[in-house]
Amino acid sequence: MSILRITLFAAALLGLIQSAGAFGTVTHFGQNAEHERITRHALACGNPGVPSNCFQSFSIDQLAGKKNTFGAVGAPDDPTRGLITADYAHCDNGDFMTTPGYPQSQADAIKTLTACRDWMLKNLNQAVSDSAGMVKHGKIVDSQIPTHVSCTFNGKKGRAKCNAIEDFGLALHALQDIYSHGNWSDVAGSSPISTSNVPGLNNQVINPWLNFRGPSPFPGGLMTGCFKMGIPPDPDGQRGCPNRATHYYLNKDKGQIDPTLGAGTTPRGQINNNFANAVTLAILDTQDKWAYLQAQLIAVHGKGDGNLMICALTHDDAKKDCK
Repeated sequence: MSILRITLFAAALLGLIQSAGAFGTVTHFGQNAEHERITRHALACGNPGVPSNCFQSFSIDQLAGKKNTFGAVGAPDDPTRGLITADYAHCDNGDFMTTPGYPQSQADAIKTLTACRDWMLKNLNQAVSDSAGMVKHGKIVDSQIPTHVSCTFNGKKGRAKCNAIEDFGLALHALQDIYSHGNWSDVAGSSPISTSNVPGLNNQVINPWLNFRGPSPFPGGLMTGCFKMGIPPDPDGQRGCPNRATHYYLNKDKGQIDPTLGAGTTPRGQINNNFANAVTLAILDTQDKWAYLQAQLIAVHGKGDGNLMICALTHDDAKKDCK
């Protein structure tokens, strides 16, 4: 491959990360590692409002990522992982409007978003299954717990804690993305409603449809933006979405989270408090999914082993701390 082709390929990959990655994973192109920051605010020990079973420093590094790493929650944005353009991994292309002749049916939009919801639940269930390898005969299996050598989230099974953390991260990425890509918590701008200014649902609570503890109906009006690379590829994913509500106009991917939660920098994120509302609900729902995962670990593996698994997932030195 020529140097020019390598450069163009790298640029295309970076463009995909920039546009399709939803809340940011990297600290370039206007992104500020939003996925990492949301996950840390939700689950890292020492942050206000974090539940008691919080993730210690090395463990949260594996889940949330840190400088120059994707972490488990950022794995879908890793070009080598093969998930950058997978709708179900980012809750993309769940768009429908009542405009006559809209290019996608409501049924197809709901089907696409349901596939994303199913992806979240599938990975949460897989985390429950993969966690079993951390405990044997009521004791921690030390060889299955990373303590110094970081996990590699490449889709291949390895140490049990790494496997479970990867599963959890994949679920959280999609969960956080649906708040960024969708209209659940935002409001439209002042211009007339159109494919570039879709109605917002303006909800201030986490989406009950994403509560896996029992059935909940699909929320009327929920949608996410269309993102389909055109030919030639366009970094905003709009060329493949003629006459559709696009990701570009609906996403709230970028903005300031630390040191204080500030304004968004995307067109939709700059309206009202759209960015801050999406971040706040993503944090709260991330905590809810951690509570759900803990309950499932105990329900499936029993109280003794389940609590050991919870301890092993969150503690950096599980052999010492988890008895």
